[in-house]
Amino acid sequence: QAQLLESGGGFVQTGGSLRLSCTASGTTPTAMGWFRQAPGKERDFVAAIRWSDNNSFYSRSIKGRFTISRDRAKNTSYLQMNGLKPEDMDYYCCGGFSRVRPIMTTKTSQQGYEYWGRGTKVTVSS
Repeated sequence: QAQLLESGGGFVQTGGSLRLSCTASGTTPTAMGWFRQAPGKERDFVAAIRWSDNNSFYSRSIKGRFTISRDRAKNTSYLQMNGLKPEDMDYYCCGGFSRVRPIMTTKTSQQGYEYWGRGTKVTVSS
């Protein structure tokens, strides 16, 4: 059974940095994505990456501040978040996809993923 486990969330001041990790078990991903979600709202796309060639997508709101990467040997994706703002404060969760040849344009939507982690909370003080 495919599972994802996020880590790295925490408390940071405005302008600070955090690095989130998402590790897959029970499967080898072909793509992973990061989303963020406020209580009672739908998940908003943040970034996605394709395992085979490192092809990545970002939402406009975080482009230039966040960087997604992956370590294939560790089955882990990372989200490096720099220049954090109070509006970045949310639960961050990762989605995984394990079928062959993922179409990256579908990975900006939560419907493009097969399994999810539980999330990790990021708090940014103003």
